[in-house]
Amino acid sequence: MKSLLMRATALLAAAVMAPCGLVMAGPEYKIVTASEKGTYYAIGRDLAKFVAPDAGFSLEVLPTSGSAANVKLMRYEPGVKMAVVQADVYQAFLDKAAGGNPEAAAIIKPLRVILPLYNTEIHYIVRADSELNYLHDIKDAKINGGLVGSGAALITHTLYRMMFGGPMADDKASFLSNEEALVKLIGDKSVDVVVVAAGQPAPLIANMKPEAQKFIKLLKFDPTHPSAQAALNVYAPAKVLASNYPNLLSEDFTTISVGAFLVTYDYNLKDTVDSFGRLGKSLCQNFSRLQAEGHPKWREVDLSMPKLAPGWTYYPPTTRELRNCVVKKVKKCSAEERILGLCG
Repeated sequence: MKSLLMRATALLAAAVMAPCGLVMAGPEYKIVTASEKGTYYAIGRDLAKFVAPDAGFSLEVLPTSGSAANVKLMRYEPGVKMAVVQADVYQAFLDKAAGGNPEAAAIIKPLRVILPLYNTEIHYIVRADSELNYLHDIKDAKINGGLVGSGAALITHTLYRMMFGGPMADDKASFLSNEEALVKLIGDKSVDVVVVAAGQPAPLIANMKPEAQKFIKLLKFDPTHPSAQAALNVYAPAKVLASNYPNLLSEDFTTISVGAFLVTYDYNLKDTVDSFGRLGKSLCQNFSRLQAEGHPKWREVDLSMPKLAPGWTYYPPTTRELRNCVVKKVKKCSAEERILGLCG
């Protein structure tokens, strides 16, 4: 009876009561991601399911055109409190701001990093009978980089410029959704290359049937090729695992990748600051569950909070909790402690 009473008291103390006696719900926040068939959306969904409840707020996951749009939505859209953003997109805004662009400065300078996530693999898809086999083969191809405002579009054009020393011709570039572009790739063949930026396994590709091998293949990236050297200052080689795409691949291969970050705004209102402190604590407490039950990309995430590039800044309320979390995780349990259940 005493334990039940204590539990009931604790529940009542945790609830905020309205004048009419109803329990008030926690704040409602939003996170902007990318396509509903992409990995960023899955990451947002995992945060909403496994992290937000213990942080005391609900989290609505919004599909968007991608990272560039997310940066602006994070800055100006009411209710949007978090965004998943590619490193090169974030850096591009910082570079524009440093170059004197007032709009870029107004957008990017108040943004803060919650957590570095993982590397996003860039998938270059061509027809199965295409003569193209490597990224350095695509110079004269008709390339779809994704919707305007997407990270894939920025990567496509930035990487092209780095590899080939100049911009892609306007008549070779398109900005269709991945789904529309794939139809044109194998249909009227008005597209030669479809670029999909999504952490593997990318749902759009992973959900293809075995018959897809008759129609498409993925291009490889050769980091030793002369055209690749400039790109390696910004992007990194990454291995695509055949086990992630068993219907399409028989062996692993190398592609190119870019880092992804969870970002927010430099909020200073007490309620929001408190919410993000709880977010950091909940990320720590539920991290093993994210890795076990969430998207496979969570297994590549760690909470070590590495040093950021110049111009990038962590958000203190979450950082304090996550740094404490890392300190706690460093302690190793002995066999005896594990047996006695003393490892938490």
